[in-house]
This record gives sequence, structure tokens and C-alpha cells, in this order.
Amino acid sequence: MARMMMSGRSWRRLGRAGLLYGALGLFVVVTLWPFYSMAVASITPKELVFSVPPVYLPKPTLANFVALVEQLPFTAYLRNSLLFAIGSAVVSVAAAFLAAYGFVRFPVPGSGLILVALIASMGLPEIVTVIPLYLVLNELRLINTVTGLVLVMGSVLAPFTVWALVSFMRQVPKEMEEAALIDGASLWQLLGRVVIPVMRPSLATLLLINLISSWNYLLYPLVFTASPRAKTLTVAITEVFQARTPYGRPWELISALGVVMVVPMMLLVFVAERAIVSGLTRGSVK
Repeated sequence: MARMMMSGRSWRRLGRAGLLYGALGLFVVVTLWPFYSMAVASITPKELVFSVPPVYLPKPTLANFVALVEQLPFTAYLRNSLLFAIGSAVVSVAAAFLAAYGFVRFPVPGSGLILVALIASMGLPEIVTVIPLYLVLNELRLINTVTGLVLVMGSVLAPFTVWALVSFMRQVPKEMEEAALIDGASLWQLLGRVVIPVMRPSLATLLLINLISSWNYLLYPLVFTASPRAKTLTVAITEVFQARTPYGRPWELISALGVVMVVPMMLLVFVAERAIVSGLTRGSVK
């Protein structure tokens, strides 16, 4: 009888494990299928993209990537995307670092309320800010420039970055700064030689997160740019999507451009996964 009971329990454990792994496998397939379809379409000849029956393992071709480079000012778009993503990440983290240091080390009456208002601004729909930002950039003559996009995107990313860095900054021992001040260090020497080295993992993590967010961003580059000198790859996708061919929309080019945008960020996250997790959790414990 005992053996029968143990056998029944074992079967129930196996059944639960089977359901769990089956559900996990289904989730992985559903999640990864769009990426697989995009990757397959990017290396499939355009006349076979919607063939019946579907081609799941085509003979690879790079013709779609070649056509993408030939039909678009691809180099300019790629350069603009890199400048936009890297510049926005650096500007947002640099500004947020100084703001977070001020909130933590130089609190003034009402600073808590200011921080709450800053965080609350994250809930403001971005479409509402388009017209005011356009007017400001137009006055500064920064419409259709990467510099304007960097400043705008940096301001969009700043509230979350400040909120995150405030929690990290509170973990930095104040005694280290006091010792540096006693030794005659200036404020900038204090930040550069004491605070930044301690917070380097958190700063690097937020830099990566903001870089990925900027790389994938569409709204402001779409609204504030009108020529290849400032357009990014996200805008290029909308331009390719509007084109027409004898086979309908050029899905093979759209997929190729999607691969160009997605793969570098996937590799970046894969390489820096542990650093990102470590940096985000560093400020959660004392």
C-alpha cells in the first residue's frame, strides 16, 4: 500500500512538472515565433516570403540586406541612430547623476515633493508634449538635428534615471565623502574620484537601459526630423513600410531592417545580462 501511495505521488509530481514545462515551452514558442519569422523573412527571396506552403527553412540569401542598403541612405540612418542612442543615454545619466546627488546630499525644504513631481511626470503621455517641444526646438533651431533629438530624449529618460539613482546614491557611505573633503578634495574631485567609482555598476546599468530605450524609440525622431541627416532606423522602418511592390508591401526589407535593429540590442543584453541585474539590485539592499 505504501509503495502504491508513493507511486501515486510520483506520478502526480511528474504530471505537474510536465504541465509546468509544457506551459513554459508554449510560452517560449509564442514569444520567439515573431523573431523567428522576422529572421526567416529577412533571408528569404521576396517572391517566396508569402509562398504556399510557407517556407520555414529557406535557402539563405543576403539580397534583402543589399537591397536595403541600396534603397535607403542606410549609413546615415545607422549613424544617426547610434549618435541618438548613445548621446541620449549619456546626457540622461549625467544629468540624473548630478540631480540625484543634489537630492540626497543637499536636501532642501520641498525636495521630496520635487522628486515626487519628477516621478509623476513619467505618467504624462508623450504625445501631449510634442507641440511644446517642437516650439522649443524650433526657437533653438534644433529641428531636424540629432542634437535636438538627444536633448529631448535625454529629458524623457531623466525622471526614471533620477529616481533609480537616488536609491543607489543613498547606499554610498557619506563618511567616504567627508574623508575626501577633509583631505582637500573639491566637489568635482569628490564626484569623480569617490562617488562615481562606487556607483559605476549602477551608472553603467542605467546607461545600457537608456541606450536600448533610445535605440528603439520612434515618436520624437518621426516628428522632429524631415531629412536623412537626422532620421533614425526606427523612422526608416516607417518609410519602407509605405513602399509598394508587385508582391505588396516589402516585408522582406522590413524584416531585414528589423533584424538590423533587434540583433545588436539582443547581443548587448545577452552579454551584459548579469551586469544589468547586479546593477539594478545593488540599491535594493543595504
